[in-house]
Amino acid sequence: MWFCPLYSGSSGNALLIAVDGTAILVDAGLPGRVVADALAEAGVAPEQLSGLLITHEHSDHVKGVGVLARRYGLPVYANAGTWRGMLPLIGEIPSAQVRMFETERDFYLGGVNVLPFKTPHDANESVGFVFRCGGSKLSILTDAGHVSERMLDAVAGSSLILIESNHDVDMLKAGRYPYPLKKRILGDFGHLSNDACGAALTALYGRGVRRAVLGHLSRENNFESLALETVRGALRASDIPDEAFALSVAHRDRVGERYQID
Repeated sequence: MWFCPLYSGSSGNALLIAVDGTAILVDAGLPGRVVADALAEAGVAPEQLSGLLITHEHSDHVKGVGVLARRYGLPVYANAGTWRGMLPLIGEIPSAQVRMFETERDFYLGGVNVLPFKTPHDANESVGFVFRCGGSKLSILTDAGHVSERMLDAVAGSSLILIESNHDVDMLKAGRYPYPLKKRILGDFGHLSNDACGAALTALYGRGVRRAVLGHLSRENNFESLALETVRGALRASDIPDEAFALSVAHRDRVGERYQID
Protein backbone atom coordinates (compact mmCIF):
# COMPACT_ATOMS: atom_id res chain seq x y z
CA MET A 1 0.00 0.00 0.00
CA TRP A 2 1.18 3.52 -0.73
CA PHE A 3 -0.10 6.96 0.13
CA CYS A 4 0.32 10.37 -1.49
CA PRO A 5 -1.12 13.61 -0.07
CA LEU A 6 -1.94 15.45 -3.29
CA TYR A 7 -2.98 18.56 -1.36
CA SER A 8 -3.57 19.02 2.36
CA GLY A 9 -4.46 22.35 3.88
CA SER A 10 -7.18 24.80 4.78
CA SER A 11 -7.49 25.78 1.11
CA GLY A 12 -8.12 22.28 -0.25
CA ASN A 13 -7.61 18.59 0.45
CA ALA A 14 -7.15 15.49 -1.70
CA LEU A 15 -5.38 12.34 -0.50
CA LEU A 16 -4.54 9.27 -2.60
CA ILE A 17 -4.23 5.67 -1.37
CA ALA A 18 -3.38 2.78 -3.69
CA VAL A 19 -2.75 -0.94 -3.40
CA ASP A 20 -2.91 -3.85 -5.86
CA GLY A 21 -5.18 -2.25 -8.44
CA THR A 22 -7.33 -0.37 -5.93
CA ALA A 23 -6.94 3.43 -5.94
CA ILE A 24 -8.92 5.54 -3.48
CA LEU A 25 -9.20 9.33 -3.33
CA VAL A 26 -10.10 10.78 0.05
CA ASP A 27 -11.77 14.16 -0.48
CA ALA A 28 -11.53 16.43 -3.51
CA GLY A 29 -11.50 19.94 -2.12
CA LEU A 30 -10.08 21.70 -5.16
CA PRO A 31 -11.47 22.18 -8.68
CA GLY A 32 -11.86 18.90 -10.53
CA ARG A 33 -9.26 19.81 -13.14
CA VAL A 34 -6.67 20.58 -10.44
CA VAL A 35 -7.32 17.26 -8.72
CA ALA A 36 -7.14 15.38 -12.03
CA ASP A 37 -3.78 16.99 -12.81
CA ALA A 38 -2.49 16.10 -9.34
CA LEU A 39 -3.59 12.50 -9.78
CA ALA A 40 -1.74 12.34 -13.09
CA GLU A 41 1.38 13.71 -11.41
CA ALA A 42 1.08 10.91 -8.85
CA GLY A 43 0.75 8.35 -11.64
CA VAL A 44 -2.98 7.60 -11.43
CA ALA A 45 -5.57 8.52 -14.05
CA PRO A 46 -8.90 9.69 -12.59
CA GLU A 47 -10.79 6.89 -14.33
CA GLN A 48 -8.59 4.37 -12.50
CA LEU A 49 -10.00 5.41 -9.13
CA SER A 50 -12.09 2.81 -7.33
CA GLY A 51 -14.00 5.57 -5.57
CA LEU A 52 -14.06 8.90 -3.76
CA LEU A 53 -14.33 8.81 0.04
CA ILE A 54 -15.55 11.97 1.75
CA THR A 55 -14.72 12.99 5.33
CA HIS A 56 -17.30 15.79 5.57
CA GLU A 57 -19.13 18.39 3.53
CA HIS A 58 -17.00 21.53 3.91
CA SER A 59 -15.94 23.05 0.59
CA ASP A 60 -12.21 22.50 1.13
CA HIS A 61 -13.03 18.78 1.03
CA VAL A 62 -15.76 18.54 -1.63
CA LYS A 63 -15.26 21.35 -4.17
CA GLY A 64 -14.25 19.00 -7.00
CA VAL A 65 -16.33 15.95 -6.05
CA GLY A 66 -19.25 16.60 -8.38
CA VAL A 67 -17.13 17.30 -11.44
CA LEU A 68 -14.91 14.26 -10.91
CA ALA A 69 -17.82 11.93 -10.18
CA ARG A 70 -19.82 12.98 -13.22
CA ARG A 71 -16.91 13.25 -15.66
CA TYR A 72 -15.31 9.91 -14.80
CA GLY A 73 -18.30 7.94 -13.54
CA LEU A 74 -16.78 7.49 -10.09
CA PRO A 75 -18.68 6.13 -7.08
CA VAL A 76 -18.80 8.52 -4.13
CA TYR A 77 -18.76 7.14 -0.57
CA ALA A 78 -20.05 9.22 2.35
CA ASN A 79 -22.29 8.85 5.39
CA ALA A 80 -25.84 10.16 5.52
CA GLY A 81 -24.97 13.42 7.25
CA THR A 82 -22.26 14.27 4.77
CA TRP A 83 -24.45 13.43 1.78
CA ARG A 84 -27.13 15.74 3.16
CA GLY A 85 -24.65 18.56 3.62
CA MET A 86 -22.66 18.27 0.42
CA LEU A 87 -25.38 17.76 -2.20
CA PRO A 88 -26.10 21.50 -2.52
CA LEU A 89 -22.36 22.04 -3.11
CA ILE A 90 -21.56 19.23 -5.55
CA GLY A 91 -24.76 19.01 -7.59
CA GLU A 92 -26.63 15.91 -8.68
CA ILE A 93 -24.76 12.61 -8.73
CA PRO A 94 -26.22 9.67 -10.71
CA SER A 95 -27.89 7.32 -8.24
CA ALA A 96 -25.79 4.38 -9.45
CA GLN A 97 -22.69 6.20 -8.18
CA VAL A 98 -24.04 7.02 -4.71
CA ARG A 99 -22.58 4.89 -1.92
CA MET A 100 -23.64 5.28 1.72
CA PHE A 101 -21.53 4.02 4.59
CA GLU A 102 -22.23 3.96 8.32
CA THR A 103 -19.81 5.70 10.68
CA GLU A 104 -17.90 3.26 12.91
CA ARG A 105 -18.79 0.30 10.65
CA ASP A 106 -16.04 -1.00 8.38
CA PHE A 107 -16.45 -2.00 4.73
CA TYR A 108 -14.29 -3.09 1.81
CA LEU A 109 -13.34 -1.03 -1.21
CA GLY A 110 -11.51 -3.35 -3.55
CA GLY A 111 -8.94 -5.14 -1.44
CA VAL A 112 -8.82 -2.43 1.22
CA ASN A 113 -10.70 -2.55 4.51
CA VAL A 114 -12.03 0.92 5.39
CA LEU A 115 -13.17 2.04 8.84
CA PRO A 116 -14.78 5.50 9.11
CA PHE A 117 -14.54 6.81 12.67
CA LYS A 118 -16.25 9.83 14.17
CA THR A 119 -14.30 13.09 14.55
CA PRO A 120 -15.37 16.17 16.56
CA HIS A 121 -15.82 18.91 13.95
CA ASP A 122 -18.50 21.47 13.14
CA ALA A 123 -19.96 19.43 10.30
CA ASN A 124 -22.98 17.15 10.04
CA GLU A 125 -21.17 13.83 10.54
CA SER A 126 -17.42 14.31 10.14
CA VAL A 127 -15.16 11.25 10.02
CA GLY A 128 -11.57 10.13 9.77
CA PHE A 129 -10.55 6.89 8.08
CA VAL A 130 -8.48 3.83 8.85
CA PHE A 131 -7.31 1.74 5.88
CA ARG A 132 -6.03 -1.81 6.30
CA CYS A 133 -4.52 -4.13 3.73
CA GLY A 134 -2.50 -7.18 4.75
CA GLY A 135 -0.43 -6.10 7.72
CA SER A 136 -0.43 -2.41 6.78
CA LYS A 137 -2.55 0.25 8.48
CA LEU A 138 -2.93 3.84 7.30
CA SER A 139 -4.96 6.39 9.27
CA ILE A 140 -6.25 9.84 8.32
CA LEU A 141 -7.25 12.14 11.17
CA THR A 142 -7.96 15.76 10.28
CA ASP A 143 -10.66 18.34 11.01
CA ALA A 144 -10.97 17.58 14.69
CA GLY A 145 -11.30 20.00 17.59
CA HIS A 146 -9.73 17.49 19.96
CA VAL A 147 -8.54 13.88 20.05
CA SER A 148 -10.47 11.52 22.29
CA GLU A 149 -9.37 8.19 23.73
CA ARG A 150 -11.74 6.49 21.31
CA MET A 151 -10.01 8.17 18.38
CA LEU A 152 -6.59 7.21 19.72
CA ASP A 153 -7.79 3.62 19.96
CA ALA A 154 -9.00 3.70 16.35
CA VAL A 155 -5.65 4.80 14.92
CA ALA A 156 -3.38 2.96 17.38
CA GLY A 157 -0.76 0.80 15.71
CA SER A 158 -0.91 2.69 12.42
CA SER A 159 2.00 2.07 10.07
CA LEU A 160 1.53 5.71 9.03
CA ILE A 161 -0.88 8.43 10.12
CA LEU A 162 -1.71 11.72 8.44
CA ILE A 163 -2.79 13.94 11.32
CA GLU A 164 -3.96 17.52 11.44
CA SER A 165 -1.53 20.20 12.60
CA ASN A 166 -3.65 23.14 11.53
CA HIS A 167 -2.45 26.22 13.35
CA ASP A 168 -0.11 27.86 15.79
CA VAL A 169 -2.30 29.15 18.61
CA ASP A 170 -0.38 32.42 19.05
CA MET A 171 -0.45 33.17 15.31
CA LEU A 172 -4.17 32.50 15.20
CA LYS A 173 -4.95 34.70 18.21
CA ALA A 174 -2.84 37.57 16.87
CA GLY A 175 -4.03 37.21 13.29
CA ARG A 176 -6.66 38.98 11.22
CA TYR A 177 -9.44 36.40 11.51
CA PRO A 178 -12.64 37.74 13.11
CA TYR A 179 -13.19 36.64 16.70
CA PRO A 180 -16.06 34.20 15.95
CA LEU A 181 -13.85 32.34 13.46
CA LYS A 182 -10.95 32.22 15.91
CA LYS A 183 -13.29 30.88 18.58
CA ARG A 184 -14.58 28.22 16.18
CA ILE A 185 -11.10 27.04 15.17
CA LEU A 186 -9.91 26.90 18.78
CA GLY A 187 -13.05 25.14 20.03
CA ASP A 188 -13.68 21.47 20.72
CA PHE A 189 -15.25 21.11 17.27
CA GLY A 190 -12.66 23.12 15.35
CA HIS A 191 -9.14 22.16 14.30
CA LEU A 192 -6.09 20.64 16.00
CA SER A 193 -3.29 23.06 16.80
CA ASN A 194 0.39 22.19 16.47
CA ASP A 195 0.50 21.68 20.24
CA ALA A 196 -2.55 19.40 20.22
CA CYS A 197 -1.07 17.41 17.36
CA GLY A 198 2.16 16.99 19.30
CA ALA A 199 0.26 15.76 22.34
CA ALA A 200 -1.71 13.28 20.24
CA LEU A 201 1.40 11.87 18.58
CA THR A 202 3.13 11.58 21.94
CA ALA A 203 0.18 9.49 23.14
CA LEU A 204 0.20 7.46 19.93
CA TYR A 205 3.89 6.65 20.33
CA GLY A 206 2.85 4.62 23.34
CA ARG A 207 0.32 2.85 21.10
CA GLY A 208 2.77 1.72 18.47
CA VAL A 209 2.82 4.64 16.02
CA ARG A 210 6.27 5.56 14.72
CA ARG A 211 5.56 7.51 11.53
CA ALA A 212 3.39 10.56 10.90
CA VAL A 213 2.68 13.15 8.24
CA LEU A 214 1.39 16.52 9.44
CA GLY A 215 -1.53 17.78 7.39
CA HIS A 216 -4.29 20.35 6.93
CA LEU A 217 -1.98 23.28 7.74
CA SER A 218 -3.54 26.73 7.71
CA ARG A 219 -2.33 29.18 5.09
CA GLU A 220 -2.76 32.12 7.45
CA ASN A 221 -1.81 30.72 10.84
CA ASN A 222 1.00 28.22 10.36
CA PHE A 223 4.21 27.35 8.55
CA GLU A 224 5.49 23.90 7.67
CA SER A 225 8.72 24.51 9.58
CA LEU A 226 6.84 25.75 12.65
CA ALA A 227 4.48 22.77 12.69
CA LEU A 228 7.39 20.34 12.40
CA GLU A 229 9.39 22.16 15.07
CA THR A 230 6.48 22.29 17.52
CA VAL A 231 5.48 18.66 17.11
CA ARG A 232 9.07 17.46 17.21
CA GLY A 233 9.55 19.49 20.39
CA ALA A 234 6.58 17.77 22.02
CA LEU A 235 8.01 14.36 21.17
CA ARG A 236 11.44 15.32 22.52
CA ALA A 237 9.86 16.66 25.72
CA SER A 238 8.50 13.15 26.28
CA ASP A 239 11.96 11.63 25.72
CA ILE A 240 11.08 10.31 22.27
CA PRO A 241 14.29 10.65 20.22
CA ASP A 242 14.17 11.97 16.66
CA GLU A 243 15.35 8.68 15.19
CA ALA A 244 12.49 6.81 16.90
CA PHE A 245 9.72 8.76 15.16
CA ALA A 246 9.65 9.69 11.46
CA LEU A 247 7.95 13.04 10.93
CA SER A 248 7.18 14.90 7.71
CA VAL A 249 4.61 17.36 6.40
CA ALA A 250 2.05 17.34 3.58
CA HIS A 251 2.03 20.43 1.39
CA ARG A 252 -0.89 22.78 1.07
CA ASP A 253 -0.09 23.96 -2.45
CA ARG A 254 1.59 21.09 -4.29
CA VAL A 255 1.63 17.32 -4.63
CA GLY A 256 3.49 15.68 -1.78
CA GLU A 257 5.82 12.74 -1.67
CA ARG A 258 4.76 9.14 -2.06
CA TYR A 259 4.91 7.05 1.11
CA GLN A 260 5.28 3.30 0.93
CA ILE A 261 3.45 1.54 3.75
CA ASP A 262 4.68 -1.95 4.54
